[in-house]
Amino acid sequence: MGERKVSILEPAATAVAEIAWFIDGKGLPETSKKFVKDAFNFFKKLSDERVEHKPCAYARWKTLGYRCVPYKKKYIVAYLSQQNEIVICDFVLAKLLK
Repeated sequence: MGERKVSILEPAATAVAEIAWFIDGKGLPETSKKFVKDAFNFFKKLSDERVEHKPCAYARWKTLGYRCVPYKKKYIVAYLSQQNEIVICDFVLAKLLK
């Protein structure tokens, strides 16, 4: 399996951290750690060069050439797909894009 390098931009990393902080604030520190670990493992899975997701439907991201993939049915991961690298650009609640 060919894998590309995965780079994560600050907006995406910050969004994951903010969600984890919110979960931790609810008194669930282990759940917040698991959320971060699972999210970053998901980002790594996007590196498979055999898989290409559809362009984003959200107009602003579509003009930037982002590709989108849902994460846990609740979040959207927006990324740029390049030949040797995947750049994770954003991570947001899906309902915020409507």
